[in-house]
Amino acid sequence: MAPPRRTAGLALLLFLGACGIFQSYAVEVDVKDASNVTCLYAQWMMKFLIKYETNSSDYKNASLDLTSAVTHNGSTCGSDTEAALLAVQFGDGHSWSVNFTKSNETYRAEFITFTYNTNDTAVFPDARRQGPVTIAVKDAMHPIQLNNVFVCHHTTSFEAENVTQIFWNVTMQPFVQNGTIGKKESRCRADTPTAAPTVLPTAANATTASTTISPAPTSAPKPAGNPVTGNYSLKTGNKTCLLATVGLQLNVSQDKPLLINIDPKSTRADGTCGNTSATLKLNDGNRTLIDFMFVVNASASVQKFYLKEVNVTLLNHQNGSVILSADNNNFSKWDASLGNSYMCRKEQTLEINEDLQVHTFNLWVQPFLVKENKFSIAEECFADSDLNFLIPIAVGMALGFLIILVFISYIIGRRKSRTGYQSV
Repeated sequence: MAPPRRTAGLALLLFLGACGIFQSYAVEVDVKDASNVTCLYAQWMMKFLIKYETNSSDYKNASLDLTSAVTHNGSTCGSDTEAALLAVQFGDGHSWSVNFTKSNETYRAEFITFTYNTNDTAVFPDARRQGPVTIAVKDAMHPIQLNNVFVCHHTTSFEAENVTQIFWNVTMQPFVQNGTIGKKESRCRADTPTAAPTVLPTAANATTASTTISPAPTSAPKPAGNPVTGNYSLKTGNKTCLLATVGLQLNVSQDKPLLINIDPKSTRADGTCGNTSATLKLNDGNRTLIDFMFVVNASASVQKFYLKEVNVTLLNHQNGSVILSADNNNFSKWDASLGNSYMCRKEQTLEINEDLQVHTFNLWVQPFLVKENKFSIAEECFADSDLNFLIPIAVGMALGFLIILVFISYIIGRRKSRTGYQSV
């Protein structure tokens, strides 16, 4: 096949997301060959959530959206023996690409490559690492029949190397035959009729497939009940490096208050482990993303770990728009000696910002030095330790009071007996 001819077939459409707080651009790419015939067509929307290190050794979260100026240099048609390539460039040195291969009567996406440029100070202020950063991820796309158009309106996302890539409203077809886009669609699993209906997480909703949302009066959120406790873990190779057991509930006060219980059955855990820092990333059905970052306080006489940062992102599952994104990197909670675990059965509240709180229940976490896939000795929170301390005191006081009553009854009985004896 002759090399493709780059054309001006790139359309950019402004998209305003839910709540008016999200802006992204839909990209339409029409790659044509030397005969000016379409050989690859794609239209989709995407955004990126990136955690990066600053010069002060803190971590910040950046949101990278497509800009109004997007090019598709390097996109190729592909052939029976060569992969097709869909590539776009945007912003200050950022790029994204996916390659497609075909075999027999099907095609599939193979690898997604994303490069972000931390020299873009508008997106990555005070970044320690300077220059382009590239990550490559194997795509999980199942084979699609040739001449079919792949369509996925629902949100899909995946995380790798501190980057979350989010896609929605996807329509694409590589290896287009005779320049005609296929009439038959191959839908992603989330778009199929058998999939559970998606409900946008707004105050008017009652429930979703994986997230419980309770509507409420404007004064206070209606109780949604305690969340189910989930068990999460991370591994480095075959070795468990982080353990966490916790029930999670979000209290969102933006617009109308609502409560969101995180469902462990639909939540997947990801993250990173290290000697001095560890991050647990929870993704509840591409609707709710919660990151917990733990660090080690090496300056103390006794090394301790503690929770330093929490990031929360609420996504519109239908179109991927960000409903709410908040983070707090000034925590000093959940501290315990390095090698031990931290436990708190009572409800705790993490104040992310004025619009968002994270409530935890039945918490037990160990982000470092996990041995034999088990929690080490637990250091309990004040609420639990106070309770454990007060129970024996209360029992002791009750027994003491009972002894005093018995003693007083004995004295009174002796006096009555003595009075009766003297009267005789």
